[in-house]
Amino acid sequence: MKFLDLCKVYIRSGAGGNGCISFRREKYIEYGGPDGGDGGGGGSVWAEAVDGLNTLIDFRYQQHFFAKNGQGGMGRQRTGKDGDDIVLRVPVGTEILDEDQETVIADMTELGQRVELARGGNGGWGNLHFKSATNQAPRRANPGQDGVERTLWLRLKLIADVGLLGLPNAGKSTFLATTSNARPKIADYPFTTLHPNLGVVGVDNVEFVVADIPGLIEGASEGRGLGDLFLGHVERCAVLLHLIDGTSETIAEDYQTIITELEAYGGDLVDKPRITVLNKVDALDEEERASALKELEKASRGSVSLMSSVAREGVTEVLRSLRAQIDDDRIRHRPAPEAEPWHP
Repeated sequence: MKFLDLCKVYIRSGAGGNGCISFRREKYIEYGGPDGGDGGGGGSVWAEAVDGLNTLIDFRYQQHFFAKNGQGGMGRQRTGKDGDDIVLRVPVGTEILDEDQETVIADMTELGQRVELARGGNGGWGNLHFKSATNQAPRRANPGQDGVERTLWLRLKLIADVGLLGLPNAGKSTFLATTSNARPKIADYPFTTLHPNLGVVGVDNVEFVVADIPGLIEGASEGRGLGDLFLGHVERCAVLLHLIDGTSETIAEDYQTIITELEAYGGDLVDKPRITVLNKVDALDEEERASALKELEKASRGSVSLMSSVAREGVTEVLRSLRAQIDDDRIRHRPAPEAEPWHP
């Protein structure tokens, strides 16, 4: 299994080192006094979003991540060594969830983003810290603070500009293979796509990323087929491309099935900008095209594009429509410029 988008990990930060109880004992020095050093701090557990990863497969073979403990303090006022941190390197777009799989601890959406998941324990004070005018020979030291142990879930949501939706065999993988260098598996049976695929698509000297997810069927929200878990990969998309098989005898029902599953999934997925396309029109004559187009426009209550990925008919027009929606989304989410301070 090369693609993994959900996994459980167990982390533990390092414990702090104990403080030291020690006294200076040297020849000809009658009153040496306390010289016990502090313990070192324990290592922390971090998560970092790195480039070059698009799966959590590395966490399939290693689920336990323990940072190093701090070293105990020593005599002659020597502080113990701090424990080494440990870093979980995750793909950009990874959500870090608590053990209940609902509470979001961090959302790693930017390259280089770092989040501390478990802080290492503080090192204990040596007896040198407790020296005072009334207690010149303290015989006490603090123990190091314990580390933090947690169970976390990592869920990957691919970051793409366009998400492909449709029933199995609607032509999603063929569209991705035609418009990009991606080579997803293509066959004439349902559920050919078993895991999401990414492809970089270009039109008019502009490139954007398209995500192809496994097909949905009726009842996917209840676990039928491959379920609707893969819909998480299109949550971050700017626009959805809904493909409907033009050779199907139930075009309106096929369209409504996907919309129903989007509503059952929840969130704002059903409200995202969506482009509806009647695919595989190269297999239809003019009369069948007109009939299928009319039926789909009535079901979707909006405009519908015609396309054939195999014959490359209407592909450029669809890509330009996607690019326009992506540009609008980027303008919508562009941060407002900060107002310059007023000067007299």
